[in-house]
Parts: sequence; structure tokens; C-alpha cells
Amino acid sequence: MIASNALIKVTPGLMIWTIVAFLVTLFVLRRYAFGPIQKTIDERRERIRRSLEEADQARAEARRMLEEHRALLGQARGQAEEILAEARKTREAMERRMREETEAERQRRLEETRREIQAETERALEQIRTEVAELTLVAATKVTGKVLDPSDHRRLIEEAIQTLDFSVLEERKN
Repeated sequence: MIASNALIKVTPGLMIWTIVAFLVTLFVLRRYAFGPIQKTIDERRERIRRSLEEADQARAEARRMLEEHRALLGQARGQAEEILAEARKTREAMERRMREETEAERQRRLEETRREIQAETERALEQIRTEVAELTLVAATKVTGKVLDPSDHRRLIEEAIQTLDFSVLEERKN
């Protein structure tokens, strides 16, 4: 059977020339087109692979830095809490010391005031005794109408002082 269509017919010369043209084209494309295209594709694939590795490394570095940052923040918070606790303790100690000093100063002044009152009371009682003794001598001189000698003076003063009740004054000072 013979083919009726010229395109379907097998022509050995045309076939050889088609194969030769195909092989030449394949050789030229492989040498000048496929090699550089493949090389470009391989280079691009390598760049993408490196970029992905770098991105993974950057991500890992970012995670590590984030963890370090969180750890540093935790440490800073801990130190801040320690500083605040120490400041509170210091403040409380200072307040307690000031209260104690104030109380000690108040007690000292109170004791000093008591001593001054005691001394003034004793001076006043001594002054009263002296005046009573002098009044007693004056009264005795007027009653007896004579001047007494020193031994009489002393005896009268002692008797007058013993009859006076100073305990009421001493109770008031306490």
C-alpha cells in the first residue's frame, strides 16, 4: 500500500536530512542553550538553598536571642525585686531606728525634767524649812521677850521642824 499523502510517505533522503538537522540542532542547543540554562537553574537552586539555610540560621539566631532577652528580662525583674525588697528593709529599719531614737530622746527629756522637778522641790522644801526656822526664832523671841543663845535657837528650830508635816509636800512631788 502506498501512501497517498506526501507528508505521510517515507522518504529516506528527507528522513536522513531531518535526523541530521535534528542532531545538529540538538548539539547546538545542548552546547549553547541547555548547558547555560541548566547552569543558571543550578545556580539559582543553590542560591535558594543557601538563602533558606541562612533564613533558618537567622530564625534560630532570632529564637536564641529572644530566649536570651527573656532570660535577661527575668534576671532584671528578679534584681529589681531584690532591690525593692532591700529598700523596703532599709526603710523599715530606718523608721524603727528613728522611732527608737525618738522614744529614747523623749525618755531622756522626761527623766531630766523629773530630776529638775525633784531638785526644785527639794530646794523649795529647804527654803520653807529655813523660813519656818527663822519665823520660829522671831516668834520665840517675841513670846519670851528675851534673846536666845545659839543652843536655844538650835533646840527650838529642831522642835519646830519636827512638828511640821512635810510628807504632804513630798507625796505631791511623787
